[in-house]
Amino acid sequence: MAEKIATRAAYGKALVELADQEPNLVVLDADLSGSTMTKEFGTAYPDRFFDMGIAEANMVGVAAGLATCGKKPFVNSFAMFAAGRAWEQVRNSVAYPGLNVKVVGSHGGLSVGEDGATHQCIEDLAIMRAIPNMTVLCPCDGYEMREAVRALLAYEGPAYMRLGRLAVETVTDRVEGYRFAIGKGALLRDGQDVTVVAVGMMVQMALQAAEQLAGEGISVRVIDMHTLKPLDTEILLTAARETGCVVTTEEANVIGGLGSAVAEYLSSACPVPVVRHGVADEFGRSGAAQKVLEAYALTTEGIVDKVRQAVSIKHALTL
Repeated sequence: MAEKIATRAAYGKALVELADQEPNLVVLDADLSGSTMTKEFGTAYPDRFFDMGIAEANMVGVAAGLATCGKKPFVNSFAMFAAGRAWEQVRNSVAYPGLNVKVVGSHGGLSVGEDGATHQCIEDLAIMRAIPNMTVLCPCDGYEMREAVRALLAYEGPAYMRLGRLAVETVTDRVEGYRFAIGKGALLRDGQDVTVVAVGMMVQMALQAAEQLAGEGISVRVIDMHTLKPLDTEILLTAARETGCVVTTEEANVIGGLGSAVAEYLSSACPVPVVRHGVADEFGRSGAAQKVLEAYALTTEGIVDKVRQAVSIKHALTL
């Protein structure tokens, strides 16, 4: 059985593991360090950890100031607050001057479950993607998260990264030739009939869907698009040309996130059917995480249905 670990837990461990290599790394949290998993960093490096209280806007402003002094601040809160409540400060104090601040939004998507609709942030990927100068990441598993933190420490400039609450299977560490790079998608499975472009925990479901569909004679290519911005247009263009149709899947609103980014690019570069899978522009509701995901069809079977739809459209267009 492959290791299961939440990306938020892997993030917290990566901060501690990499801290000695980057003495300018500082971590700020908005009174949620036990949930965002920055608590371990605070214990190991108390002089480089700042609990700013429930004051996200101020936290981002302080981080901007630290960045102007040569520090590398990572600011942390739930995605709803990091991308929502502090949006103005992220835009005007970080992205506009192009400061080296990393905004980290934990508990993204519907899998927050019992925290309810108000905390199930499905808009963060879209609103962060819309900010100029902002790089947007959403790693799918623990191994990829560690590599993403390492890459962000080396990357100069504003970035937003989403973390998940649930423990998920680690899959990228056993893909031959896998290498993490900001702005470069990862081909996890080759296929000829259709491409599934996935992000976050939907990557694991996409791989499961591909395995299931192989039994139906449908060959599915799976791309892990851990960076939504800048988008890897090279891997997308190749996939669209070679497979002829694309399905996107994300634990986010279908408006403005991965699906929109892919459709925006392919509509002008290589028009092929693009079927978007995600939250259908509606708020979540409270419940056990798995039950909530099932209620909104954010499941392996949900992806399978979308793949069948995309392949059907492709075949209809070729008649």
